Amino acid sequence: MPSNLSQTRSANQTIHLPVEREISSIPRGDAESNWEYPSPQQMYNAMLRKGYDDTPQDAVESMVAVHNFLNEGAWAEIVEWERRFSRGLGYGWQACRQGEEGSVTGAGMIASKYEVPQPRLLRFEGRPSDITPKARILQMLGQIYPSKFGGEPPFDRHDWYVQRQIAPGLPREVRYVIDYYSGPPEPTGEPVFYLDVRPAVDRPTAAAERLMRWGGDVWYRASGASARQQAS
Repeated sequence: MPSNLSQTRSANQTIHLPVEREISSIPRGDAESNWEYPSPQQMYNAMLRKGYDDTPQDAVESMVAVHNFLNEGAWAEIVEWERRFSRGLGYGWQACRQGEEGSVTGAGMIASKYEVPQPRLLRFEGRPSDITPKARILQMLGQIYPSKFGGEPPFDRHDWYVQRQIAPGLPREVRYVIDYYSGPPEPTGEPVFYLDVRPAVDRPTAAAERLMRWGGDVWYRASGASARQQAS
């Protein structure tokens, strides 16, 4: 998404790559506009700069499409976290206490009752060589219980720094960690990706937010609340 990537055709390039950039749905934290995704030409130049000289030129446009799709998915997850917790842990618990399904169903009601300011992306950082503690724990569990936790480690990691408005004119920077996983392809051959998006545990409230979201869903399902709700 940086704007300073070169749009110049590389010396070894044999096919034309588009230079048009797609505007994302992600608001910038430093301007009243949205982030722009790199063009295929910028993506190819960036990969050459990082030493990926064997990148198939005819696959770059598809790579950009996947890149944009994953970023939109990551932002949607962040927006959901912010919908629950940007107004504090009390509001967050009200959103989490009915589990994941119930929280999504009641999103409109909560949003209308408590105005949720729009989060904005301040900056982001790629850290593919820094495995997160959660990913490391899952890999260790995979060695012990391969049938349940077995799988490849994440192929990428990003840290996104988000501006959360906890009150009018009172922003707070919140760091989110994103692990990118690839799964078995679809029968049609299409690739499958999974994202694990959560607040970084660098503040006590972030640990509480993660516990509330996980614990609220587990309790809601384990207590039979879903069945009681359907019966009523």
